[in-house]
Amino acid sequence: MDISITLIIIVATILVSYPAFNRQEIINRLKHSPFMEVNKNEWYRLITSGFVHADWMHLGVNMYVLYEFGKIVEEDIFLPLFGVNGRLIYLLMYILAIMAGALPSLIKEKDNIAYGAIGASGAVSAVVFIYMMMSPWSMLGIMFVIPMPAVLAGVAFLWYSSWANKRNVRSFSGRQVGHMAHFYGAVFGMVFVAILKPEVLVNFWFQLIHPPWFS
Repeated sequence: MDISITLIIIVATILVSYPAFNRQEIINRLKHSPFMEVNKNEWYRLITSGFVHADWMHLGVNMYVLYEFGKIVEEDIFLPLFGVNGRLIYLLMYILAIMAGALPSLIKEKDNIAYGAIGASGAVSAVVFIYMMMSPWSMLGIMFVIPMPAVLAGVAFLWYSSWANKRNVRSFSGRQVGHMAHFYGAVFGMVFVAILKPEVLVNFWFQLIHPPWFS
């Protein structure tokens, strides 16, 4: 029986995140810290930061979205596209997306010893946007309520991430949000699949110009 990589990622993330909720030393050791990565060669942080979260809300939202979209992307997209290697390629994409989401802050904050970031948002964004690229006119519930075609939701998300980053928009709790991690993770996911399977771009364009309600 095939093992779900999505479920393995979720379980691993919960097992790493939960002990860190009340232990700052764990977060400090695993978080994305450009200063420590560049100056102390602690490059492992580029990956471990995607498996640690600040609290149940932070963890729950990311893992819920990953569960909903990851199982579709893994089973219905990566396996048909890549065959027996589909699950391993999906795992590789997820790990690289964590790193891609951290790239902007790695460059910008490399001399800032106080900067740190955690969370799987960049990789989760990659998963969601791969789904959007393959099914651009499927309807998504924005904020779990407002229906919107996936492609329009994607454009709105990328625009908001760029806008919010420029204005340093924070969460309701006042926590710094890595908006560009969302942006770069989302873009990376689409580019990753397009490089390995260029024909998906043809399929994406065909679906864009042939909305289902005009067929």
